[in-house]
Amino acid sequence: MFEIAELGQTLSKEEFQKQEPELRVALLDLQTRLKATQRSVLIIISGVDGAGKGETVNLLHAWLDPRFLQAVAFDKPSDEEQSRPEYWRYWRKLPPRGRIGIFFGSWYTMPIVDRALKRKKKNAFARAMQRVNATERMLADDGTLIVKLWFHLSKEVQRRRLKRLEKDPETRWRVTGQDWENFKRYDRFREVSAEAVQATNTPEAPWVIVEGADPNWRSIFVVKHLVGQLTTLLEDAERSARPKPVPMPLPKKRPVTILDKLDLSLKAGKNVKEELAHWGAELNTVFRRAKRERFSTALVFEGMDAAGKGGAIRRITAALDARDYRIIPIAAPSSEERAQQYLWRFWRHMPPDGKIAIFDRSWYGRLLVERVEGFAMGPEWRRAPAEINAFEEQLTADGVILIKYWLHIDAAEQLRRFKDREATPYKRFKITEEDWRNRERLPQYMVAVNEMVEKTSTQFAPWTLVEANDKAYARIKVLRTMAERLRGAL
Repeated sequence: MFEIAELGQTLSKEEFQKQEPELRVALLDLQTRLKATQRSVLIIISGVDGAGKGETVNLLHAWLDPRFLQAVAFDKPSDEEQSRPEYWRYWRKLPPRGRIGIFFGSWYTMPIVDRALKRKKKNAFARAMQRVNATERMLADDGTLIVKLWFHLSKEVQRRRLKRLEKDPETRWRVTGQDWENFKRYDRFREVSAEAVQATNTPEAPWVIVEGADPNWRSIFVVKHLVGQLTTLLEDAERSARPKPVPMPLPKKRPVTILDKLDLSLKAGKNVKEELAHWGAELNTVFRRAKRERFSTALVFEGMDAAGKGGAIRRITAALDARDYRIIPIAAPSSEERAQQYLWRFWRHMPPDGKIAIFDRSWYGRLLVERVEGFAMGPEWRRAPAEINAFEEQLTADGVILIKYWLHIDAAEQLRRFKDREATPYKRFKITEEDWRNRERLPQYMVAVNEMVEKTSTQFAPWTLVEANDKAYARIKVLRTMAERLRGAL
């Protein structure tokens, strides 16, 4: 595989200087045009030590407008990053629409290093590459151009380059003891790197192997490739206009859904206060153990309008120390959030070890309000279940305890609660025109919820459907489920 980057290709200084002005102008022009689109560009820089990765990042900084370029060098995770799911630090640094981002080091680095040093077994390495593919597919489907550059040197050329850098006082700092340790394992790293490149060389995010021996040839090759990729991206963006939103049509007949099987007549027993106190105490006890063992927890609350999500959340928080949880109310995305893939704004709120994040509404908006109201196009909401399952698999594989609730009430109970909110001064803020409009589309929402549960209730992140006509029953079930799920995870 890497033999194509050991051909000894070179470019004279004169030829480099001849091509440089035209390429710089082309690159800047494409960057300017990119700003007006809904597309983003992510350049991933990987490869062997001494092959010119850092020099290429510096070159792109010099040739592009740095105001619209963000380069991030990922080293060993910080304490804060180690306390979060593995991909948390990558998602936070993704370029917004209209911008170019460079990842110097990325989600490839640690899996390759761990596999080369035999800290990660073959099956675990394969799963890591599957995770990479799922992430890159999500980004590509959302309109991100992923340019992956693998910089290569033969073993002998790498040895000579490290020696040369080490000999020069001005570049000596760039060669570390770890570089020489990696060089001793050159053959092993080459083997593992080839496996990684082959496993992740996908149509939506292909690899380009860059011969890194000659700086002039390397620089021109990289910039020409980037110019070609950006040109194709912009031609496609300028050709294809985003269609107008289309709300979900009314079903031809009343759908039968999984929600119809819920017994909404269920009520709490006579000892409501005692049950609430018991399960609150149980939750407090088991959470303190989860905190000591550094488990993080994410709670997802979805449900019918007026189904009691806020009351259930207050019952949970009453059992906890306020320093240990954070409530994240989800409304329409901000302009900053709209400039990113839709899961970006949820990744940024993932809790650190020993903490709880409570999502009042969540990423399931893509399959609910965005689908029903037509804010998400057909291809977007159709691929969302697979994207969400991959997202939740990453969270749970990294040790996050994920608990998802759907609180359900029938139409008559919802109407009663709506009227009660309108009649009670301190509750009026809870009822809006949007709530009434959503009620008119209950049949569409029931179809959407049914498909959501069917396609995203997985073994690692199952849905808990809560019969919520009786508020006390619902709150007890929410508390009990959380306590039991935490206990089962410990």
